[in-house]
Amino acid sequence: MRILVTGATGYIGKRLIPLLLNDGHTVICAVRDKKRAQNYFKDRANIELAEADFLNADSLKNIPKNIDIAYYLIHSMSNSAKEFHVLEEKCAFNFKRFAENSQLKQVIYLSGITNDTKLSKHLLSRKNVEKTLASKTYALTTFKAGIIVGSGSSSFEIIRDIVEKLPFMIAPKWLNTKTQPLGIRDVLAFLHRAMGKEELYNKSYDVFGPEILTYKEMLYQFAAVRKLKRYILTVPVMTPKLSSYWLYFVTSTSYKLASSLVNSMGVEVIGQKSDINKILDINPMSYKKAVKLAFKKIEQNSIISSWKDSYVSSGILKNFVHEFINVPKHGCFKDFKNRTVKNKKTALDRIWAIGGETGWYYGTFLWKIRGFFDQFFGGAGLRRGRRHPTELNAGDALDFWRVIYADKEKGKLLLYAEMILPGEAWLEFKIEENKLYQTATFRPHGLAGRLYWYAVMPFHWFVFNGMINNINK
Repeated sequence: MRILVTGATGYIGKRLIPLLLNDGHTVICAVRDKKRAQNYFKDRANIELAEADFLNADSLKNIPKNIDIAYYLIHSMSNSAKEFHVLEEKCAFNFKRFAENSQLKQVIYLSGITNDTKLSKHLLSRKNVEKTLASKTYALTTFKAGIIVGSGSSSFEIIRDIVEKLPFMIAPKWLNTKTQPLGIRDVLAFLHRAMGKEELYNKSYDVFGPEILTYKEMLYQFAAVRKLKRYILTVPVMTPKLSSYWLYFVTSTSYKLASSLVNSMGVEVIGQKSDINKILDINPMSYKKAVKLAFKKIEQNSIISSWKDSYVSSGILKNFVHEFINVPKHGCFKDFKNRTVKNKKTALDRIWAIGGETGWYYGTFLWKIRGFFDQFFGGAGLRRGRRHPTELNAGDALDFWRVIYADKEKGKLLLYAEMILPGEAWLEFKIEENKLYQTATFRPHGLAGRLYWYAVMPFHWFVFNGMINNINK
C-alpha cells in the first residue's frame, strides 16, 4: 500500500515509518523542509518526500493523491501563538480538503484523552481537530493517548530530569493528578495494526496503560527503576506561572513548553475502556517496564527520535533549517581559525561528537556560564544535550545550537545558535584538503549586538583557539 505520514520528522512519525517500510509499504512523508528530512530517510528504499505546509493549502499539491492510508500526526505543544487552536484547526481542514480529493480510504489520527469535564486548551484543540477530520469520503480512526513513555519523549525526559537531579523536591499540587501512562511501543502497535481494519472505521478509542498513577507515583516508580531514593512534598501555593518556572529551571524543557505542560497536567487523563486491546491483540505494558525499555535504548545509543529535536524545544520556533544554511557575509563579525589536519578521521570524529556529554573541548566552565545566563533569560541553555553521542543530522538540537547542515563525507558541519542573543550566530567546521577551518559568524542587531560582540571577544579568542587546537590534537 501507499501510505502518507504527516509529521514524519516528529517523535512518533520517525518511529512509525520503519515499521511501515518493513512491511513492504511505500511511505510518502509530508514534511515542511525536505533538506531537514533527507538525512533521516536517505538509507531507506520506498520513501518519497513531499514538501508541504498544512497551513498553506496550495503546498498540498506536492503530495501525490494515489495513497491508500494516511496518518495524521500533526500536533503543537507550543503556546507561542495565542491562536494556536485556530492554526491546528486550519491544518486539519486543509488536510481534510486534500484527503477528500484523493484516493484515501482511511485516516488514522493520534490524539489525546479528553474525558475530563475541565480540559486544557491543548486537549480541547485535539478534540476539535478530531471533529474537523471526520468525513463521509474516507474513514477516520482516532486513538487517544495520555502520557507517552519512551526514550526521547518529552514526558519521559522531563521526569528523568526531575528524578535524577533532585533528591528532595517541593513540587506543585498537580503532581497528585491521575493519569494512565502508555509505553511508546504500545502506541506504535495501535497505530501500526489499525491499518485497513474496517471494524475500526469511523471509531474513536482511548488507549492507555494498565495502571492509574499520579505524577507523584510516576516519579517514585521512575526513581525505583533507577535505584534512587527520592522525597517529594507537594504544596498548594504554586500558581501555574510559578509551576512553569519550576519545571523550566529543573528540566530541559523550554518555558513555552513548560507552560503548555502545566496547563495540561492539571487535567485527569483517565481512559474509557473498550475492546480495542482485544481487536488488535495488544496487552499494554506497565509503566515500570516502559521505563526500563526506554533506558535499554538509551544505553544502546539507539534513540530514534527525541522531542528535543523539535523546534519548540528551543523556545525560538523556526520552520526551516535551510533558511540559515547560507551564512551571511556582509555586516557580520567573524572569528576565523584554521589548522593543518594531523588526522582527518580523528578530527571529523571529534567534530561530530561535540557538545552534550563530550563538551566543547575547551573552556567548559565558560560554556556552562554562558548556558546558565541563556537559561536565566529564557533560552535553552546547555540542558538539551544531544540525541546521539556521535551522530548528527540536519534539524537536531545540540545544546543551545541547531544543526543546519551535517555531511561527514564532505567534512562540513554548520550550527545555528538558538541561545538568547542580540543578533544571529553560526558556527561552522569544515575540512578541505587537509585543512580544518573553524568559523564563528555573528550578525548583530543594532548597537546592542555590536556591544555584545566586543564584550565577549576576549573570551572567544581563548575558547575558539582552544577548541580548534583540541579538535586537531
